[in-house]
Amino acid sequence: MHPHADPQNPTDPDNAHPDNRSDQSSPSQDEAAPKTPPSSSDIKRWRQYLADERAEAAVYRQLAQRRDGEEREILLALAEAEGRHEAHWLKLLGEHAGMPKAASIRSQMLGFLARNFGSVFVLALAQRAEGRSPYAKDPAATRAMAADEQIHEEVVRGLATRGRNRLSGTFRAAVFGANDGLVSNLSLVMGMAATGVPATVVLFSGIAGLLAGALSMGAGEYVSVRSQLELLKATRPTQATLTAAPALDIEHNELVLVYLARGMSREAAEHRAAERMGVYSCDCDPSLSLHPEVEETVNEHEAVGSAWGAAISSFCFFASGAIVPILPFIFGMTGFAALAVAGTLVGIALLSTGAVVGLLSGTSPLTRGLRQLAIGLGAAAATYGLGFVFGAVIG
Repeated sequence: MHPHADPQNPTDPDNAHPDNRSDQSSPSQDEAAPKTPPSSSDIKRWRQYLADERAEAAVYRQLAQRRDGEEREILLALAEAEGRHEAHWLKLLGEHAGMPKAASIRSQMLGFLARNFGSVFVLALAQRAEGRSPYAKDPAATRAMAADEQIHEEVVRGLATRGRNRLSGTFRAAVFGANDGLVSNLSLVMGMAATGVPATVVLFSGIAGLLAGALSMGAGEYVSVRSQLELLKATRPTQATLTAAPALDIEHNELVLVYLARGMSREAAEHRAAERMGVYSCDCDPSLSLHPEVEETVNEHEAVGSAWGAAISSFCFFASGAIVPILPFIFGMTGFAALAVAGTLVGIALLSTGAVVGLLSGTSPLTRGLRQLAIGLGAAAATYGLGFVFGAVIG
């Protein structure tokens, strides 16, 4: 992982010669041992590589302390790989290694986050950094090291994906709710202000928009989650095959149809029906076991709790975004100055939420932040224009 590096080389590491995957600490025909004494710029660059490799190995070890099982083993293996790269630069530097050099700002930031948070944000940043390794274009690095960095990116991507999946539902609700509150209420405030109504009307319109939007979001999430749980419950099979089987006519019954409808092949359905009818007493095929289907029950209290939790979260996230555009009016500002401050505050918030999305998705935080900003302020500007026209018509 090398944060201040050149763009990723497109060479597929899977196509690299097997010899290039050997331990970098042993000599190979691929290893770039300098034939002439290194220049001062070489020494400076290699020392930076060395510092970053040490910092990155420490990041993976710190993350491993917060994990267990397979994820811990993977992170420790990545730290070990970075240690091999560290050994390569130590060997090239020799007596020029000198005192330990400070790692790059990005590596230091990753270390701070790993020590204090250890969240998916660190892995998302590490993924980007691994993909920007300079080794593919640096003649002092081996081809195996460049291939390692490409593989590391994929490993970290997989670990980051696990974290993203764990928080995807909550994160979606948070980002959607907050952004909806920011954009919709800023648009409302801008549109009302453009009509020329007094500042108090704009303020109360913003408060009404906050409450109406937050309640609507909360109700919508409650209905959505509750309906989803009810639909899932309706699709679960019941124990009817067990209770009705003893009374069925063995020659003429629809038990086979039940299993066909559940997706079994005809052979499997007929075998399972025969088991239920008592024709077979052996567990002839483990995949068509005599064990009864286990009915998956839904705890109603937990279901309602989940729905209420989603509703409350959506209400709070929407309200936290919707209050930002009316803050200047709450503190007594009026006119264009209030709109300018509201737009600035919302712009900062949109940039922040967009940057968070970018970090978690492993893409550019700046690009995602600017996209959120353009969409939000564009909607507000359009509403302001419409309000101005409407106000002129009414006036």
